[in-house]
Amino acid sequence: MRPNHDPQEGHHVPVITEDDIRALAAIRSNGVLVTSCYLDVDGGRYVRPADYERALDELVRRMRRRPEVDEAVDADIERIVDRVGAGFDRTSTRGVALFSCDAHDLFVVHELPVPVRNELVVNPTPAVGQLELVLQQSEKVAVLAADKQHARVLVYCLGELVEKVERTDDIGRDYDTVGEHDRGGVEQHREEMTHQHLRHAAELAWSVYQSTGFDHLVLAAAEGVASELEADLHPYLAERLRARLDVAPSAPEADLRRAALEAERAIEAAREAALVEELRAAVNGDGRGVAGIGPVVDALAERRVDRLLVSDGYEVEGWRCDSCDRLATVGRTCTCGAEMVAVPDLVEEAVEAALGQSCRVVVCDGNADLDVLGRVGALLRY
Repeated sequence: MRPNHDPQEGHHVPVITEDDIRALAAIRSNGVLVTSCYLDVDGGRYVRPADYERALDELVRRMRRRPEVDEAVDADIERIVDRVGAGFDRTSTRGVALFSCDAHDLFVVHELPVPVRNELVVNPTPAVGQLELVLQQSEKVAVLAADKQHARVLVYCLGELVEKVERTDDIGRDYDTVGEHDRGGVEQHREEMTHQHLRHAAELAWSVYQSTGFDHLVLAAAEGVASELEADLHPYLAERLRARLDVAPSAPEADLRRAALEAERAIEAAREAALVEELRAAVNGDGRGVAGIGPVVDALAERRVDRLLVSDGYEVEGWRCDSCDRLATVGRTCTCGAEMVAVPDLVEEAVEAALGQSCRVVVCDGNADLDVLGRVGALLRY
């Protein structure tokens, strides 16, 4: 039987690319400040638009007490407030990121299918750390759900179903038992038809991978079925197999989605843990790693950073030299002799500097081992 495709054309998953983030991070305002705003608009937390608008009002009130908020910044804030007041389609949008700088003719809005941490930042460059975290979460996870007759492949990206394909095979329920076909022959036939169906299920997953692509594969199947499916997977898919879901293959799609999201969080947590362990070993071993904000900004100044690891939500005040772009934990005079300016969030400055040097940035959510290391660290090129 031919598979039934359902491309889920009604779902739209906004795509944030690394190029989008780097383009924002590359903006240098030459003394003009850029206003960045992240706002959680998730209907589960903010039932009415007025609820998240009040959250924005509180951010704005706190920001306007800061001395660097001049008329230009105030105009950018008003532009952001007006855009938020215009509303969003919250059937697909759970968070928004807005960037405004009239002097650069900059006004960018990214509507995101995941919630964000409420934040309003005024800096010489856009604050892109949270966008980097969203990008990390945008990998596709495919669920192969199968029993002995039915198979489904569902692909999720940022919690949205972007592809669904199904197949049902007739395994010979009405197989003729008359004459030469004794009972053993019937069972053997059904077993062979089941094996054939599971091969078809594996082929179905491979066809979805070829047409849609996905980063991770998880199985929803009974023990015996799952083992046979694994054996039938194309080698490329076997490399992407991450887990078996604790959910029946016939479960409603909502249950499969929840299980897939849990698996995705576990996959990301395991990857972050491996990177943090690599960082810990490098810091304590061959010196190809540094931990703590001071050593990290020094390594960035020397352009030695390959990957930057930072705990989500970590902020610390610091200094920046507008003459040579060096960052420091202590000011006010830079090593180049110029006077430095105080910055409210040195960690965000480090993220932007790393992106500007084409470094990979990994934002870790709740990794206690990274917190012990100082909440920020870097794996070095040399």
